[in-house]
Amino acid sequence: MGRPLHKRAAEGGWAKLDLIEQLGNVGSEVERAIRAHEAGRTSRFEGALARALELFDLTAADPRWHGHRCQEVLRAREEFCRLFFDPDVPPGSADGLRRYFFGFAHAARMRHYRRHSETTP
Repeated sequence: MGRPLHKRAAEGGWAKLDLIEQLGNVGSEVERAIRAHEAGRTSRFEGALARALELFDLTAADPRWHGHRCQEVLRAREEFCRLFFDPDVPPGSADGLRRYFFGFAHAARMRHYRRHSETTP
């Protein structure tokens, strides 16, 4: 494996996040990859693709998510790759992934705001 793209995450920062936060972050890179691909921006697409795959792999390697959670992460990774490398992608697949990951991003953001409001007098 080459040099990590998300250095802090690869050095253990990823393990400090819960599954919702991890998948919210994965979703950000998934969205970047989809947008760049749709816009024909090859260089941006390749970077976002690599970053998304790294985060998928870091999430799947997290020992807290063994079993069905890990299987779900790997299934989402498979569907993400399918968007770009399978010639027979069903219509709406990109939108389905966007909706899937949006839920995690939204939940992580709401949790962040809630934590911040509880610590602010």
